[in-house]
Amino acid sequence: MKISVVRKYRKETYTIGNLYVNGVWECNTLEDRDRGLTQADSLVVIKSKKVAGETAIPIGNYNVRMDVVSPKYSSSSYYKSLCGGRVPRLEKVPGFDGILVHAGSSALDTAGCLLVGRNTVKGKLTSSRDTFTKLYKKMNAAYKKGEKITIEISW
Repeated sequence: MKISVVRKYRKETYTIGNLYVNGVWECNTLEDRDRGLTQADSLVVIKSKKVAGETAIPIGNYNVRMDVVSPKYSSSSYYKSLCGGRVPRLEKVPGFDGILVHAGSSALDTAGCLLVGRNTVKGKLTSSRDTFTKLYKKMNAAYKKGEKITIEISW
């Protein structure tokens, strides 16, 4: 499964994009502020530009794991019932740790993660839990079939 996030709007405190699954539009995304980082940047460059909990994922390609229990979300009744707390996790994001795909409505909910939903309100997402549930079920079905799941972040 190939997930593509194509960023559309760069604002002072957030970044809005479109998420595609195997080339088909699925939903909108919300991330923290894009600071121009790429996967190819050195760790020194990333650390010099990154603001902890307020920086979008560096542009690049990442593998996604579906088998890691999130310490933060494993106690949430929503995530516990949907996925046993196993929230999709991007692997080997340079200078970042624990980058997840999850529900949320504003940049205050991201801490560097990728939020999914509908961008019907400027700077925010709506229907995030419904959107995440639908996306998670697609990702989990691919994972159970043994498919490799990747995500490409771009402009």
